[in-house]
Amino acid sequence: MKPMLSGTVEFVIGVDTHRDSHTAAVVNATTGGVIDQVTVVTDAFGYRKLKNFADQRANGTRVWAIEGTGSYGAGLTTSLLQAGEWVVEIDRPARPARRDGAKSDDLDAVRAAREALSRPHLAAPRARGDREAMRVLIAARQGAVVGRTKAIGQLKALIVNAPNALREQLRRGTTDEQLNRCARLRTLPTQSIEHRATVQAIRGTARRALALEAEAAEYESELERLVVAICPILLAQPGIGTITAAQFLISWSHLGRIRSEAAFASLAGAAPIPASSGQVTRHRLNRSGDRQLNRALHTVALTRLRVHPATQAYAQRRTQEGKSPRDIKRCLKRAIAREVYRLMNTNASAVSRELPMTA
Repeated sequence: MKPMLSGTVEFVIGVDTHRDSHTAAVVNATTGGVIDQVTVVTDAFGYRKLKNFADQRANGTRVWAIEGTGSYGAGLTTSLLQAGEWVVEIDRPARPARRDGAKSDDLDAVRAAREALSRPHLAAPRARGDREAMRVLIAARQGAVVGRTKAIGQLKALIVNAPNALREQLRRGTTDEQLNRCARLRTLPTQSIEHRATVQAIRGTARRALALEAEAAEYESELERLVVAICPILLAQPGIGTITAAQFLISWSHLGRIRSEAAFASLAGAAPIPASSGQVTRHRLNRSGDRQLNRALHTVALTRLRVHPATQAYAQRRTQEGKSPRDIKRCLKRAIAREVYRLMNTNASAVSRELPMTA
């Protein structure tokens, strides 16, 4: 397949990004030769210096191939897009495993540029704005949920090892009932030091779990508001809730970033991989791609298998055809990826309103 940049640009500027510095290399798009290199600090002055460097050493049609456009390269990417530059995202290129000096920021920048020259398809950087707002809320909510789970586990361990009277008082009931009961515990001066210390630990742990639960709910409410503003039709689909809809929008990012539904399924790790051998013709799961997006598809598939009549009928028909439960879920995830991609391409609005158009 012909590389996307073939005959399109004169220069490719590869950028190896780090927390405190960025190293850029200008590469001739025709020959692949290195024209010049520079290292700048990661601040507004450094971004201007890098732009001036490109104007001097790559004064023609050019594209920036940046590693980590959503992490260390986010500031540079935003600055370049605001200046009207063409920016593509490059995942970390293959690097030598040796530790004999064949690794440096200069070499990595050159590799990023040449990687862009060799690829048939290039990804635009993910949008900021609404998409980034959802991403940080998802990350914060996940942290709160994980913290709550750990606090509940700690609470139950404290109850198991509590003094007999306290253990009998607290060990019954659901987890929510235990949390509420433990959060209201009080101590008396007449109680033993062990009893008072255990109550203090249990009460603090329960209150921490409840606080994290409230925090997660607050994040989810804000996520729902953003999803409704961007693509409310997602929430009307069976099995799709606020968290899965937000993850779909985060991974999809904005109209035009993902070229087709097949590419979206590949990104999600839901594109089947041929695994035939001898007389057996089959496909297997794809374990690469965006695992959070794959998780969202898996959640929707499991929910539909449990409550959605049409999906249940489909699973029953495929079972009669000899498909295994794993194969049925794989097929479902691929179909859901197709459905979700089309809905977002058709109905999502303003998810990238803070991202300038790229070439």
